[in-house]
Amino acid sequence: MKWLRRTIAIAAKEFRQLRRDRLTGGMVVGIPILQIVLFGYAINMDVRHLPIAVADQADTSLSRQVVQNIVASQVVDLEYVVGSGKEIEKLLQEGKVMAGLVIPPDFERRLQDPSRAAGQLMVDASDPIISGIAQRLQGLVPSGENAPEALSERSVPFLEIRAFYNPERRTEVQIVPGLIGVILTLTMVLFTSVALVREKERGNIEFLITTPVRSIELMIGKITPYILIGLIQVALILFVGDLLFDVPIRGSLLDLYLGALAFVAASLTLGLLISTFANSQFQAFQMTLLIFLPSLLLSGFMFPFDGMPKWAQWIAEVLPLTHFLRIIRGIMLRGAELSQLAGEVWAILAFFAVTMALSILTFRKRLD
Repeated sequence: MKWLRRTIAIAAKEFRQLRRDRLTGGMVVGIPILQIVLFGYAINMDVRHLPIAVADQADTSLSRQVVQNIVASQVVDLEYVVGSGKEIEKLLQEGKVMAGLVIPPDFERRLQDPSRAAGQLMVDASDPIISGIAQRLQGLVPSGENAPEALSERSVPFLEIRAFYNPERRTEVQIVPGLIGVILTLTMVLFTSVALVREKERGNIEFLITTPVRSIELMIGKITPYILIGLIQVALILFVGDLLFDVPIRGSLLDLYLGALAFVAASLTLGLLISTFANSQFQAFQMTLLIFLPSLLLSGFMFPFDGMPKWAQWIAEVLPLTHFLRIIRGIMLRGAELSQLAGEVWAILAFFAVTMALSILTFRKRLD
Protein backbone atom coordinates (compact mmCIF):
# COMPACT_ATOMS: atom_id res chain seq x y z
CA MET A 1 0.00 0.00 0.00
CA LYS A 2 3.01 2.28 -0.18
CA TRP A 3 1.95 3.43 -3.62
CA LEU A 4 -1.38 4.60 -2.15
CA ARG A 5 0.34 6.61 0.61
CA ARG A 6 2.64 8.23 -1.94
CA THR A 7 -0.31 9.08 -4.19
CA ILE A 8 -2.25 10.56 -1.28
CA ALA A 9 0.79 12.60 -0.24
CA ILE A 10 1.14 14.05 -3.75
CA ALA A 11 -2.60 14.83 -3.86
CA ALA A 12 -2.42 16.54 -0.45
CA LYS A 13 0.52 18.63 -1.67
CA GLU A 14 -1.48 19.75 -4.71
CA PHE A 15 -4.46 20.70 -2.53
CA ARG A 16 -2.18 22.82 -0.33
CA GLN A 17 -0.70 24.44 -3.43
CA LEU A 18 -4.17 25.25 -4.78
CA ARG A 19 -5.14 26.73 -1.44
CA ARG A 20 -2.13 29.06 -1.56
CA ASP A 21 -2.79 30.01 -5.21
CA ARG A 22 -5.70 32.39 -4.74
CA LEU A 23 -5.98 33.23 -8.45
CA THR A 24 -6.54 29.61 -9.45
CA GLY A 25 -9.05 29.16 -6.63
CA GLY A 26 -10.83 32.30 -7.72
CA MET A 27 -11.06 31.07 -11.31
CA VAL A 28 -12.44 27.69 -10.19
CA VAL A 29 -15.40 29.58 -8.76
CA GLY A 30 -15.32 32.73 -10.87
CA ILE A 31 -15.40 31.38 -14.43
CA PRO A 32 -18.52 29.18 -13.96
CA ILE A 33 -20.35 32.03 -12.20
CA LEU A 34 -19.24 34.52 -14.87
CA GLN A 35 -20.47 32.34 -17.71
CA ILE A 36 -23.78 31.53 -16.01
CA VAL A 37 -24.44 35.23 -15.40
CA LEU A 38 -23.46 36.26 -18.92
CA PHE A 39 -25.39 33.53 -20.72
CA GLY A 40 -28.34 33.75 -18.37
CA TYR A 41 -28.78 37.51 -18.20
CA ALA A 42 -26.66 39.28 -20.81
CA ILE A 43 -27.00 37.01 -23.86
CA ASN A 44 -30.35 37.40 -25.55
CA MET A 45 -31.13 36.37 -29.14
CA ASP A 46 -34.53 38.09 -29.00
CA VAL A 47 -33.16 41.45 -30.08
CA ARG A 48 -35.27 44.50 -29.27
CA HIS A 49 -34.89 48.28 -29.28
CA LEU A 50 -32.85 48.46 -32.47
CA PRO A 51 -32.11 52.07 -33.49
CA ILE A 52 -34.11 53.06 -36.56
CA ALA A 53 -34.56 56.15 -38.75
CA VAL A 54 -37.83 57.13 -40.45
CA ALA A 55 -38.38 59.22 -43.59
CA ASP A 56 -42.15 59.84 -43.63
CA GLN A 57 -42.57 61.66 -46.94
CA ALA A 58 -46.34 61.15 -46.97
CA ASP A 59 -47.03 62.60 -43.50
CA THR A 60 -50.63 61.37 -43.36
CA SER A 61 -52.62 59.85 -40.51
CA LEU A 62 -52.07 56.36 -41.94
CA SER A 63 -48.33 56.85 -42.40
CA ARG A 64 -48.00 58.13 -38.84
CA GLN A 65 -49.99 55.11 -37.66
CA VAL A 66 -47.49 52.78 -39.37
CA VAL A 67 -44.63 54.52 -37.56
CA GLN A 68 -46.48 54.33 -34.24
CA ASN A 69 -47.21 50.62 -34.73
CA ILE A 70 -43.57 49.87 -35.46
CA VAL A 71 -42.30 51.85 -32.45
CA ALA A 72 -44.99 50.37 -30.17
CA SER A 73 -43.74 46.87 -31.01
CA GLN A 74 -40.52 47.68 -29.03
CA VAL A 75 -38.56 45.83 -31.69
CA VAL A 76 -37.11 49.19 -32.75
CA ASP A 77 -36.56 52.62 -31.20
CA LEU A 78 -37.07 55.72 -33.31
CA GLU A 79 -33.74 57.58 -33.14
CA TYR A 80 -33.82 59.81 -36.23
CA VAL A 81 -36.53 61.49 -38.30
CA VAL A 82 -35.10 62.42 -41.71
CA GLY A 83 -36.40 63.62 -45.04
CA SER A 84 -35.15 61.04 -47.55
CA GLY A 85 -33.78 57.59 -48.11
CA LYS A 86 -30.33 59.06 -48.90
CA GLU A 87 -30.09 60.37 -45.35
CA ILE A 88 -31.00 56.93 -44.02
CA GLU A 89 -28.27 55.37 -46.19
CA LYS A 90 -25.74 57.75 -44.62
CA LEU A 91 -26.89 56.83 -41.11
CA LEU A 92 -26.63 53.12 -41.98
CA GLN A 93 -23.11 53.59 -43.31
CA GLU A 94 -22.04 55.40 -40.15
CA GLY A 95 -23.55 52.63 -38.01
CA LYS A 96 -25.90 55.00 -36.18
CA VAL A 97 -29.01 52.98 -37.10
CA MET A 98 -29.61 49.35 -38.01
CA ALA A 99 -32.65 49.98 -40.20
CA GLY A 100 -34.59 52.78 -41.84
CA LEU A 101 -38.23 53.09 -42.88
CA VAL A 102 -39.08 55.08 -46.01
CA ILE A 103 -42.74 56.01 -46.54
CA PRO A 104 -43.11 57.50 -50.05
CA PRO A 105 -45.30 60.53 -50.88
CA ASP A 106 -47.84 58.31 -52.70
CA PHE A 107 -48.17 56.02 -49.69
CA GLU A 108 -51.99 55.94 -49.59
CA ARG A 109 -52.23 55.24 -53.33
CA ARG A 110 -49.81 52.35 -52.88
CA LEU A 111 -51.97 51.00 -50.06
CA GLN A 112 -54.86 50.68 -52.51
CA ASP A 113 -52.72 48.69 -54.95
CA PRO A 114 -52.21 45.12 -53.61
CA SER A 115 -49.46 44.44 -56.20
CA ARG A 116 -47.10 47.17 -54.92
CA ALA A 117 -45.20 47.54 -51.66
CA ALA A 118 -46.47 50.52 -49.69
CA GLY A 119 -43.07 51.43 -48.23
CA GLN A 120 -39.45 50.39 -47.99
CA LEU A 121 -37.47 49.04 -45.07
CA MET A 122 -33.74 49.63 -45.47
CA VAL A 123 -31.71 47.20 -43.34
CA ASP A 124 -28.04 46.81 -42.44
CA ALA A 125 -27.80 43.16 -43.49
CA SER A 126 -24.15 42.77 -42.48
CA ASP A 127 -25.62 41.03 -39.41
CA PRO A 128 -27.94 38.22 -40.62
CA ILE A 129 -29.82 38.31 -37.29
CA ILE A 130 -30.91 41.89 -37.99
CA SER A 131 -32.17 40.85 -41.42
CA GLY A 132 -34.35 38.20 -39.80
CA ILE A 133 -35.79 40.70 -37.35
CA ALA A 134 -36.77 42.98 -40.26
CA GLN A 135 -39.20 40.31 -41.41
CA ARG A 136 -41.19 40.78 -38.19
CA LEU A 137 -41.82 44.44 -39.01
CA GLN A 138 -43.67 43.59 -42.21
CA GLY A 139 -46.71 42.52 -40.23
CA LEU A 140 -47.12 45.87 -38.51
CA VAL A 141 -49.60 47.28 -41.03
CA PRO A 142 -52.24 49.95 -40.37
CA SER A 143 -55.34 48.64 -38.61
CA GLY A 144 -58.68 50.03 -37.57
CA GLU A 145 -61.50 51.65 -39.44
CA ASN A 146 -59.18 54.01 -41.38
CA ALA A 147 -57.13 51.18 -42.87
CA PRO A 148 -57.87 50.35 -46.54
CA GLU A 149 -59.57 47.05 -47.31
CA ALA A 150 -56.88 46.29 -49.89
CA LEU A 151 -54.45 45.45 -47.07
CA SER A 152 -56.03 42.03 -46.59
CA GLU A 153 -55.68 41.23 -50.28
CA ARG A 154 -52.03 42.08 -50.85
CA SER A 155 -50.03 39.84 -53.16
CA VAL A 156 -46.70 41.38 -52.08
CA PRO A 157 -45.42 42.23 -48.59
CA PHE A 158 -46.58 45.52 -47.09
CA LEU A 159 -42.95 46.70 -46.78
CA GLU A 160 -40.24 45.99 -49.31
CA ILE A 161 -37.00 45.01 -47.55
CA ARG A 162 -33.84 46.41 -49.09
CA ALA A 163 -30.77 44.70 -47.67
CA PHE A 164 -27.52 46.68 -47.60
CA TYR A 165 -23.90 45.45 -47.37
CA ASN A 166 -24.71 41.73 -47.27
CA PRO A 167 -27.75 41.06 -49.47
CA GLU A 168 -26.92 37.34 -49.69
CA ARG A 169 -27.01 37.21 -45.87
CA ARG A 170 -23.78 35.22 -45.70
CA THR A 171 -22.69 34.64 -42.11
CA GLU A 172 -19.00 34.62 -42.96
CA VAL A 173 -19.24 38.24 -44.14
CA GLN A 174 -20.01 39.24 -40.56
CA ILE A 175 -17.80 36.66 -38.83
CA VAL A 176 -14.46 37.16 -40.62
CA PRO A 177 -14.04 40.90 -39.84
CA GLY A 178 -14.97 40.16 -36.23
CA LEU A 179 -12.37 37.40 -36.10
CA ILE A 180 -9.66 39.99 -36.67
CA GLY A 181 -10.59 41.63 -33.37
CA VAL A 182 -11.02 38.35 -31.50
CA ILE A 183 -7.68 36.91 -32.64
CA LEU A 184 -5.85 40.16 -31.91
CA THR A 185 -7.41 40.33 -28.44
CA LEU A 186 -6.26 36.85 -27.52
CA THR A 187 -2.78 36.96 -29.04
CA MET A 188 -1.80 40.54 -28.21
CA VAL A 189 -2.97 40.40 -24.60
CA LEU A 190 -1.39 36.98 -24.12
CA PHE A 191 1.95 37.98 -25.66
CA THR A 192 2.49 40.98 -23.41
CA SER A 193 0.81 39.55 -20.31
CA VAL A 194 3.77 37.19 -19.97
CA ALA A 195 6.38 39.79 -20.98
CA LEU A 196 7.36 41.18 -17.57
CA VAL A 197 6.60 37.89 -15.84
CA ARG A 198 9.10 36.14 -18.09
CA GLU A 199 11.73 38.73 -17.15
CA LYS A 200 11.05 38.04 -13.46
CA GLU A 201 11.26 34.27 -13.88
CA ARG A 202 14.54 34.54 -15.78
CA GLY A 203 16.00 36.99 -13.27
CA ASN A 204 16.38 39.76 -15.84
CA ILE A 205 14.11 42.21 -14.03
CA GLU A 206 16.79 43.02 -11.45
CA PHE A 207 19.21 43.85 -14.26
CA LEU A 208 16.65 46.16 -15.87
CA ILE A 209 16.10 47.95 -12.56
CA THR A 210 19.79 48.82 -12.33
CA THR A 211 19.85 50.35 -15.83
CA PRO A 212 18.78 53.95 -16.60
CA VAL A 213 15.73 52.62 -18.50
CA ARG A 214 12.56 54.30 -17.23
CA SER A 215 9.26 52.49 -16.75
CA ILE A 216 7.60 54.14 -19.73
CA GLU A 217 10.58 53.28 -21.96
CA LEU A 218 10.43 49.68 -20.78
CA MET A 219 6.68 49.45 -21.49
CA ILE A 220 6.90 51.00 -24.95
CA GLY A 221 9.91 48.85 -25.81
CA LYS A 222 8.03 45.73 -24.74
CA ILE A 223 5.00 46.38 -26.97
CA THR A 224 6.74 47.74 -30.09
CA PRO A 225 7.67 44.38 -31.71
CA TYR A 226 4.19 43.02 -31.08
CA ILE A 227 2.56 45.97 -32.86
CA LEU A 228 4.22 44.79 -36.07
CA ILE A 229 3.13 41.21 -35.36
CA GLY A 230 -0.45 42.38 -34.84
CA LEU A 231 -0.52 44.22 -38.17
CA ILE A 232 0.90 41.12 -39.90
CA GLN A 233 -1.93 39.08 -38.37
CA VAL A 234 -4.45 41.60 -39.72
CA ALA A 235 -3.00 41.26 -43.23
CA LEU A 236 -3.03 37.45 -42.98
CA ILE A 237 -6.68 37.28 -41.91
CA LEU A 238 -7.73 39.74 -44.61
CA PHE A 239 -5.92 37.67 -47.25
CA VAL A 240 -7.41 34.36 -46.13
CA GLY A 241 -10.88 35.92 -45.74
CA ASP A 242 -10.78 37.22 -49.30
CA LEU A 243 -9.28 34.02 -50.71
CA LEU A 244 -11.59 31.50 -49.04
CA PHE A 245 -14.78 33.42 -48.25
CA ASP A 246 -14.77 36.38 -50.67
CA VAL A 247 -15.25 38.84 -47.81
CA PRO A 248 -15.29 42.39 -49.24
CA ILE A 249 -13.20 45.36 -48.16
CA ARG A 250 -15.36 48.29 -49.22
CA GLY A 251 -13.52 50.99 -47.29
CA SER A 252 -9.98 52.32 -47.24
CA LEU A 253 -7.18 49.94 -46.32
CA LEU A 254 -5.33 52.84 -44.73
CA ASP A 255 -8.30 53.58 -42.46
CA LEU A 256 -8.54 49.88 -41.63
CA TYR A 257 -4.90 49.64 -40.60
CA LEU A 258 -5.01 52.86 -38.60
CA GLY A 259 -7.99 51.52 -36.65
CA ALA A 260 -6.21 48.19 -36.19
CA LEU A 261 -3.05 49.99 -35.01
CA ALA A 262 -4.97 51.75 -32.23
CA PHE A 263 -6.66 48.49 -31.18
CA VAL A 264 -3.41 46.49 -31.19
CA ALA A 265 -1.75 49.11 -28.99
CA ALA A 266 -4.68 49.08 -26.55
CA SER A 267 -4.67 45.27 -26.36
CA LEU A 268 -0.92 45.20 -25.74
CA THR A 269 -1.13 47.67 -22.87
CA LEU A 270 -3.89 45.58 -21.31
CA GLY A 271 -1.50 42.63 -21.42
CA LEU A 272 1.20 44.75 -19.79
CA LEU A 273 -1.18 45.69 -16.99
CA ILE A 274 -1.92 42.02 -16.39
CA SER A 275 1.80 41.19 -16.32
CA THR A 276 2.41 43.68 -13.50
CA PHE A 277 0.01 41.72 -11.27
CA ALA A 278 0.85 38.15 -12.28
CA ASN A 279 3.61 36.26 -10.46
CA SER A 280 4.02 33.52 -13.07
CA GLN A 281 3.33 32.93 -16.73
CA PHE A 282 0.55 30.52 -15.80
CA GLN A 283 -1.15 33.22 -13.73
CA ALA A 284 -0.77 35.65 -16.63
CA PHE A 285 -2.51 33.13 -18.91
CA GLN A 286 -5.31 32.68 -16.37
CA MET A 287 -5.90 36.42 -16.09
CA THR A 288 -5.85 36.78 -19.87
CA LEU A 289 -8.56 34.12 -20.14
CA LEU A 290 -10.60 35.93 -17.51
CA ILE A 291 -10.49 39.11 -19.61
CA PHE A 292 -10.98 37.34 -22.95
CA LEU A 293 -14.27 35.63 -22.09
CA PRO A 294 -16.29 38.81 -21.36
CA SER A 295 -14.76 40.46 -24.43
CA LEU A 296 -15.83 37.56 -26.63
CA LEU A 297 -19.37 37.37 -25.26
CA LEU A 298 -20.24 41.03 -24.73
CA SER A 299 -18.56 42.80 -27.65
CA GLY A 300 -21.17 41.88 -30.26
CA PHE A 301 -19.00 39.28 -32.00
CA MET A 302 -21.12 36.24 -31.14
CA PHE A 303 -24.40 37.76 -29.95
CA PRO A 304 -26.29 40.93 -30.94
CA PHE A 305 -25.12 43.91 -28.89
CA ASP A 306 -28.58 45.49 -28.91
CA GLY A 307 -30.10 42.36 -27.39
CA MET A 308 -28.11 42.73 -24.16
CA PRO A 309 -29.45 44.53 -21.08
CA LYS A 310 -28.18 48.03 -20.38
CA TRP A 311 -25.80 46.99 -17.58
CA ALA A 312 -24.10 44.51 -19.93
CA GLN A 313 -23.84 47.16 -22.65
CA TRP A 314 -22.16 49.55 -20.18
CA ILE A 315 -19.56 46.89 -19.38
CA ALA A 316 -19.09 46.17 -23.08
CA GLU A 317 -18.46 49.85 -23.83
CA VAL A 318 -15.35 49.67 -21.65
CA LEU A 319 -13.89 46.82 -23.69
CA PRO A 320 -11.79 47.88 -26.70
CA LEU A 321 -13.01 44.90 -28.75
CA THR A 322 -16.55 46.33 -28.77
CA HIS A 323 -15.35 49.53 -30.43
CA PHE A 324 -12.96 47.78 -32.80
CA LEU A 325 -15.71 45.51 -34.12
CA ARG A 326 -17.71 48.61 -35.03
CA ILE A 327 -14.67 50.07 -36.76
CA ILE A 328 -13.64 46.97 -38.70
CA ARG A 329 -17.18 46.06 -39.79
CA GLY A 330 -17.95 49.65 -40.64
CA ILE A 331 -14.89 50.00 -42.90
CA MET A 332 -14.92 46.52 -44.45
CA LEU A 333 -18.65 45.96 -44.91
CA ARG A 334 -20.23 49.41 -45.11
CA GLY A 335 -17.37 51.35 -46.68
CA ALA A 336 -17.39 53.87 -43.83
CA GLU A 337 -14.53 56.31 -43.36
CA LEU A 338 -12.50 56.36 -40.18
CA SER A 339 -13.62 59.93 -39.55
CA GLN A 340 -17.22 58.69 -39.39
CA LEU A 341 -16.15 56.26 -36.66
CA ALA A 342 -14.05 58.76 -34.73
CA GLY A 343 -15.97 58.14 -31.49
CA GLU A 344 -14.95 54.49 -31.51
CA VAL A 345 -11.30 55.39 -32.18
CA TRP A 346 -11.23 57.87 -29.30
CA ALA A 347 -12.70 55.24 -26.96
CA ILE A 348 -9.88 52.83 -27.88
CA LEU A 349 -7.22 55.53 -27.48
CA ALA A 350 -8.65 56.47 -24.07
CA PHE A 351 -8.43 52.81 -23.02
CA PHE A 352 -4.81 52.72 -24.24
CA ALA A 353 -3.90 55.84 -22.25
CA VAL A 354 -5.51 54.57 -19.04
CA THR A 355 -4.03 51.06 -19.18
CA MET A 356 -0.58 52.38 -20.10
CA ALA A 357 -0.64 54.81 -17.17
CA LEU A 358 -1.81 52.10 -14.78
CA SER A 359 0.87 49.72 -16.06
CA ILE A 360 3.60 52.27 -15.40
CA LEU A 361 2.29 53.20 -11.95
CA THR A 362 1.73 49.58 -10.92
CA PHE A 363 5.17 48.54 -12.17
CA ARG A 364 6.85 51.30 -10.13
CA LYS A 365 4.85 50.36 -7.04
CA ARG A 366 5.84 46.72 -7.30
CA LEU A 367 9.49 47.63 -7.76
CA ASP A 368 9.37 49.68 -4.54
